[in-house]
Amino acid sequence: MLIGAPVVLGAVYVGGWWLFALVAVAALIALHEFSSMARPLRPLVLAGYGGLACLLVGAKLGGIGWMLGGFLATFLLAFLLFLVSSTRAPATAAISGTITGVAWVGFGLGFLLLLRALPVHGRLVTFAVLIAVWADDTLAYFVGKLIGRYRFSPTLSPNKTWEGFIAGTAAAIFATFIVFYRQHYLTNGQAVVLGAVIAVAAALGDLFESAFKRDLDVKDSGRLLAGHGGVLDRVDAFLFALPAAYFAILGLT
Repeated sequence: MLIGAPVVLGAVYVGGWWLFALVAVAALIALHEFSSMARPLRPLVLAGYGGLACLLVGAKLGGIGWMLGGFLATFLLAFLLFLVSSTRAPATAAISGTITGVAWVGFGLGFLLLLRALPVHGRLVTFAVLIAVWADDTLAYFVGKLIGRYRFSPTLSPNKTWEGFIAGTAAAIFATFIVFYRQHYLTNGQAVVLGAVIAVAAALGDLFESAFKRDLDVKDSGRLLAGHGGVLDRVDAFLFALPAAYFAILGLT
């Protein structure tokens, strides 16, 4: 995270096609990792890549409406590819597995583009979400490791504790409050609400991936980041936190 954070923050600062390129690369790798994990479902990988590309290009060029339109193209691509493929998997499993991967990864990272494109303080809002999730993840890990006793979700993620969740939530709220302090964009109360939304969504995003990995009997999504799993393992919290933050911002402003 320490190595990747400056690259991500730099791309967010510059914005434009530089940020799009970073998001596209991360999304393609994450979707590849998902497809590898979900191999028993026989997802239609090429259809997934095509749908992901349509979704991200739609988000960049046309906003949320075109992003949704790009995602819907996944249904058509998946069905067409299923018709000509030699897979023996049932259509229900192959097509739904493909669509799940695109929706999870594509919408999650696509909302990063939408946050940055907000007409008022898009850069600041995006920085706030990224910093809040990183602060949440870091403090939750160390507090859970040091004093955690009560398991947050023993079945899905035995290492996560309520103590870590509370500490992480406090860190996310504090980080968001500091970012927006005296910015005259969100009130102090609104910043606290946004931080809480980000923290809860990030925790659920982490648990969502844990549920997939447990169901598919894998430990890490990939081996690209030696000792830290795959890209999907690094962005799982963001895949829920970014959409939640986007709609929270719309509701608060």
